[in-house]
Amino acid sequence: MIAASISASTGWAIVIGLGVIWVLLGLYWGRKAQTSEGFILAGRNVGLSLGSATAMATWVTSNTTMLAPVLALTLGVWGMVAYSTASFGLLLFAPMAVRICKLLPAGHTAGDFFRLRYGRVGWTLFLLITMLYSLSWLVSMAIAGGDLLEALAGIPYLQGMTLILVVCVLYTLFGGLYAVIGTDFIQSLIILVGIVFIGGLVAAQLDFDLAYEHIRTQQPSLLKFVMPAALLAVFNNMLFGFGEVFHNNVWWSRAFAMRPGVAPKAFFLSGLLWFPIPIAAGFIALAAGPLGINIAESNQTGPLVATTVMENAGLGAFAGVVILIVLFCSMASSIDSLLAATSDLLLKDVHGGLLKRELPERGFRKITGTVILIVGALTWLLAAPHWPIIEALFISGPLVASLIWPVIGGLFWRGLNRPLVLTGIVLGCTLGVTAYFTLGWFTASLVGAAVSMLFTIAARYIAPKPFAENAVSV
Repeated sequence: MIAASISASTGWAIVIGLGVIWVLLGLYWGRKAQTSEGFILAGRNVGLSLGSATAMATWVTSNTTMLAPVLALTLGVWGMVAYSTASFGLLLFAPMAVRICKLLPAGHTAGDFFRLRYGRVGWTLFLLITMLYSLSWLVSMAIAGGDLLEALAGIPYLQGMTLILVVCVLYTLFGGLYAVIGTDFIQSLIILVGIVFIGGLVAAQLDFDLAYEHIRTQQPSLLKFVMPAALLAVFNNMLFGFGEVFHNNVWWSRAFAMRPGVAPKAFFLSGLLWFPIPIAAGFIALAAGPLGINIAESNQTGPLVATTVMENAGLGAFAGVVILIVLFCSMASSIDSLLAATSDLLLKDVHGGLLKRELPERGFRKITGTVILIVGALTWLLAAPHWPIIEALFISGPLVASLIWPVIGGLFWRGLNRPLVLTGIVLGCTLGVTAYFTLGWFTASLVGAAVSMLFTIAARYIAPKPFAENAVSV
């Protein structure tokens, strides 16, 4: 445990202060959400600047700012590269968004696609996988939030985690996607400025020649270009990123919410903006040894190094304030998006689809609010045991990686053998999770994606059934 750099009262004040701002903005933007479509998809009128900012900010999660340094600290240079490959998911989703909007011009969720292409069984399987993944992502960020406030302000883990969740639930509750996208835009600016500022301070205090010599002699494994575990981690994380973006309703809902022609540009631009962020975060971690910083708890690598560097620069308690604001924004920008997207799936696909219950326009906001509160409460219950972040996140890797090829095939091929595709998804998930526990987390997504790919390609040639081209209507 590292010594708190700011007082607990300051930590509470910062999070509550930012929380009040986000909630007020949520109430302001929420006035536009007069209909269910306005609340869920921001009126399908999101432009390029807001679209790019919300995609980038959502992808800059607590995992980016806190887990990327952990990977760099344990896997070295390849750890930095491994996490940055997640940007490829956003870059490749750009051309996919064109096909998505053409196939589903009136679509609401990613579930609409799976229902159209893979029927009720495939739809149900998708919902099961995406709910498990979304909860693991939410839980990992809640855990990181609790760790952050405990590390920087000495606030007990459970209290800090609760505080961050409550703030995000409240403004998502009041404003829907309007509030999520609007706050994401502000948060993205704070994140970018903060990371550049902290990275500049690290670079100013580091003698690169001495740093290289220190790592070469004291931690030579971090500079190895042939480290099997690290190389596996690169491809595993890349496939995990593909699976996360390709299947998740966070990204599909944004594609549906953007104006015609905006989505491809927005996703491509957000991928370019996001790519250097994990590398910058990893660079901060590699500076720990040369700067004489002892890392006792790996989850706190990023905050510890950044705080120490800023204090050495004479910034004192201001260091903790800056880091808390930047990392809180990185968490909030993802938690709110997941709360909204997961709630949309529960409402549109589970409540209105699988259960076939009418979703009245008049009572929509009340029902939506209830669902958001339930998702937030479940996240809190699962995060309370305080799991290691890497375990909370990567256990879902083989699940989402098994959906990569079914999504691609469903979008761009004219027909597939449905039973073969669904068999590949189930086997990919099963064998991938088995690899996670028997071989290591850095193999799980590789196994899941490979198994599912083989079955999906086979489904293209073995008794394929043409897809219906009827688009989903409102």
